[in-house]
Amino acid sequence: QVHLAESGGGLVQSGGSLRLSCEVSGILFRANDVGWYRQAPGKQREVVAVISDGVPTYANSVKGRFTISRDNAKATVYLQMNSLKPEDTAVYYCAAGLFAADFNYWGQGTQVTVSS
Repeated sequence: QVHLAESGGGLVQSGGSLRLSCEVSGILFRANDVGWYRQAPGKQREVVAVISDGVPTYANSVKGRFTISRDNAKATVYLQMNSLKPEDTAVYYCAAGLFAADFNYWGQGTQVTVSS
């Protein structure tokens, strides 16, 4: 059974930092693309960052502030978020799958709230 477990969300002031983690089990982690998405209240889910074939890509809104990384030995994907803004407030989801264009597996999400 595939399981993705996010952690590290919370409440932070504007300009602060958080590090999200997502432990993945039940798949051959190193063979899969991974990514982070987010969904703010009243908005559609949007991609934040993805590692596809080893190459990270970012949404324009987070470039230079967020860093996605993975540790294949720990089957974990991370999202380091710096210089957080109130508009970064959302539920953050990690995802995994053979192809980043169509992720098969999703976590339950972790809430990130940035206060102004």
